[in-house]
Amino acid sequence: MTFRMEADGLEWLFIPLHQMVSWGASGAMVFGGVVPYIPQYRDIKRTQNAEGFSTYVCLVLLVANILRILFWFGRHFESPLLWQSIVMIFTMLLMLKLCTEVRVTNELNLKRRSFADFDLHYFWHWSKFTDYVQCVLTFTGVTGYITYLSLDSALFVETLGFLAVFTEAMLGVPQLYRNYQNRSTEGMSIKMVLMWTSGDTFKTVYFILNQAPFQFSICGLLQVLVDMAILLQVYLYTYYPQKPASHAAHPVSAKAL
Repeated sequence: MTFRMEADGLEWLFIPLHQMVSWGASGAMVFGGVVPYIPQYRDIKRTQNAEGFSTYVCLVLLVANILRILFWFGRHFESPLLWQSIVMIFTMLLMLKLCTEVRVTNELNLKRRSFADFDLHYFWHWSKFTDYVQCVLTFTGVTGYITYLSLDSALFVETLGFLAVFTEAMLGVPQLYRNYQNRSTEGMSIKMVLMWTSGDTFKTVYFILNQAPFQFSICGLLQVLVDMAILLQVYLYTYYPQKPASHAAHPVSAKAL
């Protein structure tokens, strides 16, 4: 009886504490994904060199988060995950803007390329930030229209959700391949990858505990594995340096990746 009275007396403390923890977890979900890109953004800004960062990371995250937002219209999930996607899209556009400006400044003699050329050979290697915005808007419009027509199909909605989180799970693959090509992780922010790993681990646990759609949990685990593979590259290329792989000359080459 006394124990129950003590528990009731502490209830006033536990309820707001639980609410604060819940708000903190939600805030971490919304803005935590952005934090890893702050050191990378600052490194590029400081060195005026974007060669160590793959802009295909931005492409992967833009596609994944646009698809996730469209998935929300077919199957509502946790609001923090929706806001996370919106914040991440704006963050990736800022990263793209900086990388494009730096690359164009360092490669003044290259022929200008634009989205309107519709040249697949130079896809995602354009000369102006506005070309990337046009591509993103086109993708959003087309996929949004298809989603609008197919919302009544449960199979389509579930497939859309899987594609969204699977694409995000492949986030580290462009950087993994870029490091393999260079036989080095120089120019890549190790802080960014460490934050990827910790953030993806937290995110996966959040998915599991909050019973998010199963696609989220499975692909979250895959994402953590990719992060670990990049960290393994950091160790190998730091303590066992290798000669850079020779590649055939290319007008844009891996610099634009």
